[in-house]
Amino acid sequence: MALENEKEQLQLDRQADTRSVLSICGNWNIVHGIPATDSVMKELAQPLRSQQLFLNADRLTGWDSSLLSFLTKLQSRCAAEEIELVTDGLPDGIRRLLALASAVPKEEETQAREETVALLPRVGKAAVAQMNAALEMLGFLGDAVVAFLKLCQGKARFRKSDVFLLLQECGAQALPIVSLISILVGMILAFVSAIQLKMFGAQIFVADLVGIGMTREMGAMMAAIIMAGRTGAAFAAQLGTMTVNEEIDAISTMGFSPIEFLVLPRMLALVLMMPLLCVYADLMGVVGGAIVGVNMPDVTWLQYYEKTRHAVSMTDCGIGLFKSAVFGMLVAISGCLRGMQCGRSASAVGQAATSAVVTGIVLIIVADAIITILCDVIGI
Repeated sequence: MALENEKEQLQLDRQADTRSVLSICGNWNIVHGIPATDSVMKELAQPLRSQQLFLNADRLTGWDSSLLSFLTKLQSRCAAEEIELVTDGLPDGIRRLLALASAVPKEEETQAREETVALLPRVGKAAVAQMNAALEMLGFLGDAVVAFLKLCQGKARFRKSDVFLLLQECGAQALPIVSLISILVGMILAFVSAIQLKMFGAQIFVADLVGIGMTREMGAMMAAIIMAGRTGAAFAAQLGTMTVNEEIDAISTMGFSPIEFLVLPRMLALVLMMPLLCVYADLMGVVGGAIVGVNMPDVTWLQYYEKTRHAVSMTDCGIGLFKSAVFGMLVAISGCLRGMQCGRSASAVGQAATSAVVTGIVLIIVADAIITILCDVIGI
């Protein structure tokens, strides 16, 4: 029997009590509209319910996305009515597109299933994911250590020109932002300490607080945080983009180790430049503190300089330099790790950069706390 209003496009014939054949005819063009599935479902239900619906496209002369949209809706309706839809009579292209369209579940259905998952399984999955991430990080650290040992033996394969380029990016190009932040941090330390010391008439000790605070803690800390937000994110974005473009796979296919060729130069650049940036940040912080300190009554530039020179020892500078080297290694590892873990989409690159910054800052804070506690235990 022919369906009303769709005589040129659809024809439904019953061949048995539980079997029907839907013939798709003519030229399907989206300009002419898409037939509704209600008429087909009504015919299948009358007078006896059909259990199978065969599709036949022998008289189909042309089609576009309108036919695929109709078949997708018909497939959903048949699934809801527990009717088997047989698509063997459709062209191969239509069947492949129909399978592709039905392969991805709807977002609402996915969210509904996620919401129905019990709390305990969700916690278990999160714990397993965190454990796998920790194991992956340990594996990455192991590969980085092996690459460094090969470097010490002269067997690491990477381009030396990349190291010099990265040294420039991590060092000279970072000086403006390090200068600004370090001067402001030094001024803030001086202001905060001066407010309290002024109550006792001990403004000259502002030099001690600023000098020790910058050399032991704030210089290395602020330089590392700046590099985590600037260079760590850049490393993650660079390696993430290479992952998306399958360049890392190509490097592995050519027989090169991505850790040696890509990660090792970045680690070397940051570990070598971070102590220099730390010394520069210490100097800028002391200058910023001096700008505030010498504007107080009875404090001159010479007095501030002499007080700072006597307060700051080589031990304080050495602790700051050691911290900066550790921070540089952590920033490089976090940026490269997130870049190597990046997915295969543009949004994954942004997520990798964000995760690199967060991971780097967290590792910096934790490492600083551990080193500070160890220094206190040792007595230095």
